[in-house]
Amino acid sequence: MISPAPFRAELRALVRLALPLSIAASGQALMGVVATAVVGRAGAVAMAGAGLGNSIFFAVSVLGMGLMHGVDPLVSQALGAGDPTRARRFLWQGIWLAGATSLVLAVPLALAPLALVHLGIPPEVAAQAGRYMHLRLPGLPLFLLYFVARAYLQSHGIARPMVVAVLLANALNLPAVAILVFGGGALPAWTGPLRLVPPMGAGGAALATTLCMLVQSAVLVAAISRVPFPRGAGGHRRFARAEVWAAFRVGAPIALHMGTEVGFFALVAFLAGRLGAGAMAAHQLALSLASLTFTFAVGFGEAGSVRVGWAVGARDRGAARRAGLAAFAGGVGFMSVSALTFLLFPAALARLMTDDARVIATAVPLLRVAALFQLSDGLQGVGAGVLRGAGETRFTFLANVVGHWLVGLPATLLLGLALGHGVTGLWGGFCFGLTTVGVALLARFLRVSSREIVPLADRAAA
Repeated sequence: MISPAPFRAELRALVRLALPLSIAASGQALMGVVATAVVGRAGAVAMAGAGLGNSIFFAVSVLGMGLMHGVDPLVSQALGAGDPTRARRFLWQGIWLAGATSLVLAVPLALAPLALVHLGIPPEVAAQAGRYMHLRLPGLPLFLLYFVARAYLQSHGIARPMVVAVLLANALNLPAVAILVFGGGALPAWTGPLRLVPPMGAGGAALATTLCMLVQSAVLVAAISRVPFPRGAGGHRRFARAEVWAAFRVGAPIALHMGTEVGFFALVAFLAGRLGAGAMAAHQLALSLASLTFTFAVGFGEAGSVRVGWAVGARDRGAARRAGLAAFAGGVGFMSVSALTFLLFPAALARLMTDDARVIATAVPLLRVAALFQLSDGLQGVGAGVLRGAGETRFTFLANVVGHWLVGLPATLLLGLALGHGVTGLWGGFCFGLTTVGVALLARFLRVSSREIVPLADRAAA
């Protein structure tokens, strides 16, 4: 049994780290929401193309993001064990891994737009999605570098650079998206060359996102240069096969777990796209808002990962369990508030995103469904983080396979297609999948934290 006083102290410490991480993650998602809202003013076709292109890009690039998350527990456990030099080496091995992964993932991303029309996507939507994906592709290395840098900084308990980075990126995002989507022809004369920017539709939103990622990565790299560490050993920047392999071994199940989850969501986006531009636009609208609230669960999961990792590195079983349970409490508490918001104000939220009455009418029931799975989404978002801090990544992958593909997919096909409930039925399947995953991850953490958790470095040595 956990004593109330240490648990409250742990919860306060975790919230101090989780809030800035959540703000940074929500700011990241907010850029997508703003882009969706701006593209929504360009019409349902452009909005559907941007949504489909973003879903496919993320479904592929999330594999790289998962690999970069393998750096997270390695760095936090090294710091918990009092070895900042080893933590710095893992940063650089993560950078090497990011470069190699970018080259591999660029191939399917470049070729994917060629298949969209043949898969039943309307030609006009496929053209917008293709332009979006090609203009996102140059930002892929920056996307992966950002997650390596973030893992290193948050493992040190440093969250402010992520907040600064996302604030600067959001300040750039709105004007950049507006100009690149609609063109600069309507700008005043004093804006000079910006008036020559042509309207780019969905592709403009992609280019704006790439520019924002450049800003964020630059801020985090500058912050890392100011983090002190013992420099006497040297050689920490050199490629080290054993440590790259350690990061890959930890990150590969995370990549598969994220790919499993995002692949399921991408499949639902594809099915929504086959139902027409209006259904796809409503799906993208509701998904953007649900993704925004989910970032707070991710923030609590990231903070839980760091604090569990510190405790595991220090071999403090009680602290590891307290940190994980505090993360679950904070994440689920926030998601209960977002659930009420989606349930009570779906139409008002939809109108913030688009002025298309048909899209709003389709999106309102989707947001009500989103309200139902907020708590489950919070459980699985936090659960993935705290288990990652404990070095437990394979179970999360297996739970996502079972939850999304063996439970969620049949429910999605039954409700959305077989029973004819359309895109609302497709979303109904999310509830079954997310609930299965969330409950499984909570049960796994309770079991793992009931005994001593062996640090990843000791497991490798054994």
